[in-house]
Amino acid sequence: MCPPLSQRQMTLTAKISNIGAMNEFVPPFEVSSKLTDQRYQCRFSHMWNGIATRHSDTIDTKFFVDGRGVVVGLAHTAFVEFRARAGRDLSDREASHLAGRALCERLEQEEERSLYGVPHADVLRLIELLGLH
Repeated sequence: MCPPLSQRQMTLTAKISNIGAMNEFVPPFEVSSKLTDQRYQCRFSHMWNGIATRHSDTIDTKFFVDGRGVVVGLAHTAFVEFRARAGRDLSDREASHLAGRALCERLEQEEERSLYGVPHADVLRLIELLGLH
């Protein structure tokens, strides 16, 4: 199960700027697969613009899952929609938390892969779940 988010975590996530080392934006977490009962140890590494590197309209985030590199690509179009609605950009820290939550949900429901794409609607759902505004 994905670690529950306390109200304090949601508030902090929504208000903390990009202070500190990027690889510390998301604390390490553990996920149990409902499919295989395997437990995954996950650690955030960094993020970058997937538009340039993969020719993908995504913000890419890298995690280490049991030591193996996994990329979570968040649909950039959802970032644009968030900016239009909220009047501000998502911070790198906020995007990192969105990606961590997406990874957690995916590992719970399916087998590990090296790349997970998170479509526009799912990014917006996660923004709501984390209480970002």
